[in-house]
Amino acid sequence: MVGVLKISYNQLRKVSNFAAVNLVLNNDHYKSSCIFYSKKIRINNNTMTINSKFMRYEDSNNIWLSQNSEQEFNFTDYGVTSTVLSTEPEVGQAMLNELYSTAKSKEGDINIALLGGRGAQELHRLLGELAKSSQQDELLARLNVFTQDALAPLSMDNSFSFVRDFERILGDAFFKKIKSFTPMRTDTKDIESALIEYLTKLEELGGLDIFFIGHGPEENQASHLAYIKPFSGAQSHHIAGIIPISSTILEHHISKFKAGGSLVNETDEKECRSAEYILTLGPAAILQAKKIVQSVVDADSAPAKIKTYANVLKTQLSSNKDEAVSQLNSNPGLWIRLHPNTKSFVLPNLGL
Repeated sequence: MVGVLKISYNQLRKVSNFAAVNLVLNNDHYKSSCIFYSKKIRINNNTMTINSKFMRYEDSNNIWLSQNSEQEFNFTDYGVTSTVLSTEPEVGQAMLNELYSTAKSKEGDINIALLGGRGAQELHRLLGELAKSSQQDELLARLNVFTQDALAPLSMDNSFSFVRDFERILGDAFFKKIKSFTPMRTDTKDIESALIEYLTKLEELGGLDIFFIGHGPEENQASHLAYIKPFSGAQSHHIAGIIPISSTILEHHISKFKAGGSLVNETDEKECRSAEYILTLGPAAILQAKKIVQSVVDADSAPAKIKTYANVLKTQLSSNKDEAVSQLNSNPGLWIRLHPNTKSFVLPNLGL
C-alpha cells in the first residue's frame, strides 16, 4: 500500500498505517523527499508487520534514516571541556576508565561504538591485552560492539576497512570474549538494507552506552564526527546515513590508516579509492548515546585539526534554531556541543 502526500514537517510524525509513503517536506531549511516505513499496516482488516522502523530521507543524493519518534530535540549548547593529557597511552587509559565507570554504573550489557583510525588505538591495545588474560572477562562478556562508519562498496577484508584494523589491534581473544560484534556491512549490493539491519539491532539492544568518537578536519576550518560531512543535510533525528564520498574524507581515511600503522597494499588502496559512499551513524546516534568519549591525538600528522578543533571549542551555537541548524550543517563537528555528558581527551599538540 503506497500513497503520495504533500505534508508539512510537523505533520510528518502523525502519519501512520502506510507501509511506504512518499513524502515531500515543505520546510524552509529542509526540503527533500522522504519514505516513511510503518511497522504495522492494515489491509482489508488484516495486519502486516514491516520490519523497518525507519523513515528514509533523500536530499541532494544524501540518504538519511530516521526513527519515528514524537520527541522534539532541545538545542542546548553545553560546550566542550577538553582534558589535556601528556601522552597517547594516557589518553587510552582515560578512555578505558570511562568504560570501567559505565560498567560500574549499570547492570547487564554495555553497548559501545568503536572509533577507527589513530584516535583509539591505545584503548584498543589495552583492551587487547586484557583479553589475553582473564582479568576483565566478566566485563568483556557484557560488550556489544558496533562500528560507527565505513566506506562502501568495500570488501570486508580490505586493509582499509575499520573491521580489519580493529581485528589487527584488538586481537582474536577480544572478539571471542565479547558478547557481540556488529559492523556496518560494505560488501553487499544492498547497503541500505544492510544498514537498516545494523540499526535495528542497535535499537533492540537499547542504543549506545558509550560513543567513542574522534574529530576529522574538513575545508574552511570545519570538521566531521563519525563520517558526517559538511552540507550533507544531517538533522538531529537522523540516526544514520549513506552519503556520496568526498575527496577530503577519502584522503583523510587513507592517510589515517597509513599513519596508524595498518598493513596496507596497493590493491586494497585502489579498491578503497573506488568507494562511492560513506556509511555513518548520524547526529541522533550521537545525541542519544548515554556518554560521548572523544579523543584527538594525531595533530602532528593531521595539523589541520589544530584549527578545526579550536573552532569547535570556540563556536557557540545560536539560540535561533534555524541558525543553529545551519551552523551544524556547515560544521558537523559542532554536534558534540549538544551532548550533556561528553569527555574530550586530547594531547598538547593541539596547542590548547
